[in-house]
Amino acid sequence: MRPLPIGIQNFKEIIAGEYVYIDKTQYIYALLNDAKYYFLSRPRRFGKSLLLDTISEVFKGNRELFKGLSIFDSGYDFVMHPVIRLDMSKIANDNPETLKKSLLNNLKRQIKTEKLDIPEEHPSDMFAHYIECMYEKYGQKVVVLIDEYDKPILDQLVNFEIAEGNREVLRGFYGILKSMDPYLRLTFITGVTKFAKTAIFSGLNNLLDITLLEDYANICGIAIEDLDMHFGDRINKLASYKGFAGVENVRNEILGWYDGYSWDGESKVINPFSLLYFFRQRKFAGFWYASGTPKFLIDMLKKDPGMYIGLNESIITEFMLDSADLDNLDPESLMFQSGYLTIKSIDYTMGSPVYRLVIPNHEVKEAFNLHVISIFTEGGDKKADRAKIEITSALSAGDMDKMLEILKGLFASIPYNLHVDAEAYYHSIFYAVMTVLGFDIDAEVAVSKGRVDAVLEFSSKVYVIEFKYIKCSPDLDQEGKDGLFEKALSDGMSQIKSRGYHKRYTGSGRTICLAVFAFLGRDDIAMELELI
Repeated sequence: MRPLPIGIQNFKEIIAGEYVYIDKTQYIYALLNDAKYYFLSRPRRFGKSLLLDTISEVFKGNRELFKGLSIFDSGYDFVMHPVIRLDMSKIANDNPETLKKSLLNNLKRQIKTEKLDIPEEHPSDMFAHYIECMYEKYGQKVVVLIDEYDKPILDQLVNFEIAEGNREVLRGFYGILKSMDPYLRLTFITGVTKFAKTAIFSGLNNLLDITLLEDYANICGIAIEDLDMHFGDRINKLASYKGFAGVENVRNEILGWYDGYSWDGESKVINPFSLLYFFRQRKFAGFWYASGTPKFLIDMLKKDPGMYIGLNESIITEFMLDSADLDNLDPESLMFQSGYLTIKSIDYTMGSPVYRLVIPNHEVKEAFNLHVISIFTEGGDKKADRAKIEITSALSAGDMDKMLEILKGLFASIPYNLHVDAEAYYHSIFYAVMTVLGFDIDAEVAVSKGRVDAVLEFSSKVYVIEFKYIKCSPDLDQEGKDGLFEKALSDGMSQIKSRGYHKRYTGSGRTICLAVFAFLGRDDIAMELELI
């Protein structure tokens, strides 16, 4: 079996070491003839850097590296072109001045390596002169490859003024590319998000965005046929390994955990990072999630915990994807671009395409829910995992009092600086706990007279759940709290019955459990349960 290229983003090293490589050169050949300026958005750890490195080797004229790959016999001439690469994830971005200085230092190192004589000046001017000098030195048009273009903005989203300042620096820096057109053979820019693209590249109006183009939907990621072709021997071997049961079971589990990403609503690809680590460690786990969650998502969840509940089955337009307003970002589009949501289907009946988004697979669903619990409560992922085990045990035994005790412990551990006086806050954490346990829970379920806060279904029981949150003065005595609890629980139960939230489950043969959870604050939770 070929070795796995874990952590390797260098095409030449992969080929020389005879590592597993999924041929993407058919897409690169199409790029050579389709346009001149490209933009691609994909989640982190999805192969963007390896794609750029492969493009670099094509333009360096290293034809022999591609023997056996699609582009080798395509007729492409492999003429050598000078290549300029910028990895913005390696550029310091604490503030606009630091960003400018780091850009200058990066350019100076490359210029020194090329033995060019360019005086130090503004980053934009130096970038332009660098391109001109490379064209003159090699007598061929220049290829510019920019990786993680949006990193200096994403890193500072919580600091609006710095993020805006960094964007202005990048606008000027990238903006020189249009004036360099006579010197350029190809420009390829990648990043996680599209939201900054519109504002940053407003002057580069000939940039072809291939993010959602059907022809390039699978330019990153591993298709099912590639799974069978390149990893079939490993699947066969794992089928007899402890904890696994048969080839088809292993294959289906892989698809359930790591497949499901789509950028055209039709074809799907597997997360390459997670797949490689799965074969290396021979267990199913959240490898992609564990490699790091974008800080801006954490900050958005803390700011608006209620947004979490309605994420699955979200509907967005392409205009929302291209939103450039840093202080009013759309959470669904950010979740999509970050890899936590993917396209289930595309509706073209309304003119402009409308995208229906869903959580792509089990890895994302479980890991993200655990993360929601851990960022809202003290103790992190370990506490979330412990709560998962304890609640499973309590529900299996039908011990709702024990479940309430566990929930009280979770909510009591919410740091005061994270606590939000809103029903959605508690609703979000409850939903996350139940979902990460693997329960069939629906949030905001529509019925004829309103929406049920949550429905938790089992083979023999259905829990119809209502949440009530009442702001409570910290000085209120226990008698006063008891009175608020009594009213909230009574109001919640009356609401369930009067609006018939439970009626759709009547006749199912299952016990219907009406449950109301009342919250007076971080440390005060009560529950009332009634069986039908």
